[in-house]
Amino acid sequence: MDDVDALGRHRYVLLETRKRDGTWVGTPVSIATADGRLFFRAYDASGKAKRLKNFRTVKVSPSTMRGRPTGPTRTGTADLVDGADAARARALLAAKYPLLQARLVPWMHRRKGWTTLHYELRLTPPEERP
Repeated sequence: MDDVDALGRHRYVLLETRKRDGTWVGTPVSIATADGRLFFRAYDASGKAKRLKNFRTVKVSPSTMRGRPTGPTRTGTADLVDGADAARARALLAAKYPLLQARLVPWMHRRKGWTTLHYELRLTPPEERP
């Protein structure tokens, strides 16, 4: 089993994004996978989305819902997706988390006037890791 499948089996991951001063900020996110691709979502006004605009590089590890890491940390990149990929990410997240990601999160984003952003998480291959 590869890293993507292993990470995709978990309900939550701790996604660490980098600030301009170089410090890392961890946030637990819901994650979904299909065909070797990992997806998560954020809203446009979140700190996570703002940090991802500046630095695509992320650290990710399996975690609890509250963000306590439960496995090894991996590096990778998070790329904003749109169109068919965003629709696919939305459907995958809704299928895996029917209450949270299919109803509550979209409702809250609409209610607050936020734009929902979908990202693809690409893990760094083992041979390229430092």
